[in-house]
Amino acid sequence: MRAVVNKIIPFSAVDGPGNRTAVFLQGCNIDCKYCHNPETRGMCIHCGMCVEQCPVKALTMKDGKVSYNEEKCIHCDTCIHICNYDSSPKTMEMTPEEVFEKVKKQMPFIRGITVSGGECTLQPEFLEELFRLCKSVGLMTFIDTNGTNDFRKLDDLLGVTDGVMLDIKAYELEEHEVVTSASNELVLKNAEYLASIGKLYEVRTVVVPELFDAHDTVLKTTKLLKPYLAISDIGYKIIAYRPNGVRKQYAHYTVPNQEYLQGLEKIVREEGFEKVIIL
Repeated sequence: MRAVVNKIIPFSAVDGPGNRTAVFLQGCNIDCKYCHNPETRGMCIHCGMCVEQCPVKALTMKDGKVSYNEEKCIHCDTCIHICNYDSSPKTMEMTPEEVFEKVKKQMPFIRGITVSGGECTLQPEFLEELFRLCKSVGLMTFIDTNGTNDFRKLDDLLGVTDGVMLDIKAYELEEHEVVTSASNELVLKNAEYLASIGKLYEVRTVVVPELFDAHDTVLKTTKLLKPYLAISDIGYKIIAYRPNGVRKQYAHYTVPNQEYLQGLEKIVREEGFEKVIIL
């Protein structure tokens, strides 16, 4: 069993509680206009365009495939910026055991592991096995997801998952389709289901004023989840859109100011949520 891994960040303080190792799997099933990791969306087709552009010759063609030399790489990301397929030549095919070995190197300085993407739940069997390995040494396990895979069918995975961080990109269907080109019907069902079983650690909304009504989304999301606060202390993370890393055609949106974000925070707190973070 293997998954395509985009990168592993040894230490992260923004991907769940405490210090964590964050693993980003390759591949996504929706198309967020403000995606800040667009190089995790697609799979490398080995076209070779990046090989010619690499300034330090860390990329070569070998047997019709792009070969990556990590020792030569200076992480300028030229290869990512010129890729027409929202991918990266620096991805690695890894087994759960191989990822686990890299995670273990950070012990005892991490509290757990968070797997993101792309969309990591597209590879649930890989996730489940990786989480079983992590749980065997006492590490907490978290999923960062867009919520488009039915968690009601992933009981085995949830059995080894401590928490889920779920994106609510827009509450109304039409607005969600504008933002992502996909439906959010299953996203909202997942939000309620995960909250009902105490697995919903936090929801996140990236605020892009031109794309959707953030006040409406935040208010309706908190009202949807408010009944489940008696089960667990669900957090809400309000994230300001920023053009950093966004594809050029979507880098023109307005960055919301603090006053606007604080207004959203007030809505969340008035509905009884105590863990609210503005980024």
